[in-house]
Amino acid sequence: MIGRPSPFLTRFAPSPTGYLHRGHGFSALTAFEAARASGGDLILRIEDIDRTRCRAEYEAAAYEDLAWLGLEWVRPVRRQSEHMADYGAALRELSERGLTYRCFRTRREVASAIESAPHGAMETFRGEALSPEEEARRLKAGDAYAWRLSLAAAERALGGFDGLSFVEEGAGPGGEHGLIAVRPQVGGDVVLARKDVGVAYHLAVTVDDALQGVTHVIRGHDLFEATHVQRLLQALLALPAPTYRHHRLLTGPDGKRFAKRDNSQTLRELRASGITAAELRREMGLD
Repeated sequence: MIGRPSPFLTRFAPSPTGYLHRGHGFSALTAFEAARASGGDLILRIEDIDRTRCRAEYEAAAYEDLAWLGLEWVRPVRRQSEHMADYGAALRELSERGLTYRCFRTRREVASAIESAPHGAMETFRGEALSPEEEARRLKAGDAYAWRLSLAAAERALGGFDGLSFVEEGAGPGGEHGLIAVRPQVGGDVVLARKDVGVAYHLAVTVDDALQGVTHVIRGHDLFEATHVQRLLQALLALPAPTYRHHRLLTGPDGKRFAKRDNSQTLRELRASGITAAELRREMGLD
């Protein structure tokens, strides 16, 4: 464990694939205010495993934006790209226990498999390992693949999913609160890593939260379903389970949540326009 500076430790973990927008600011402030109200601390984690989209200028701008908002965080900042060995160790542990398999299907093939599933099936992918001979042939050919968690193997390893749960102090998008029964099926056989990238989102954040001693994960409703997958990984890797607190998503006048892909107004642009951090807090209903 890297260390736990306080009994209450939460995190804000942006990906430097663009400038932070209002939604990021709202989530960061929500986590920071929760830590301060509990006499705890906030850590900042840079989730930069996507080396094709992450840029140094976006990371530098994030530090400026968060400082402008008035946030303080524990140092040093953990950058995921500098800790691939940690994720590799977790992936090896799962693989050695027979809980993963190489999946050679393309994203299009996965989408097609989901669409052709029997009526009423959940929109998640469940696959299976290739035969050793076929896998060896595909590897020799240099075909791309992803390491996936085998949900069937995970269920056998845990003796079923009954009793697996997480604590929700906030509220999920459907008002979920309290002790929530985990439904790993919502994620299916999730991707844990890819051939060209040593780790994927779910495994990286699960390992990071444990290594950094995070006690409370505070984030938006859009990540509520991810909790089911991450809680399963915690159980498989014998890692501690944080308490979760999901919050509403900040939306614009059109009712849509702010997102990078929609070119939402960035904090950088708001700063340049002359708005103050205090004014933005009031606008977000955080004052």
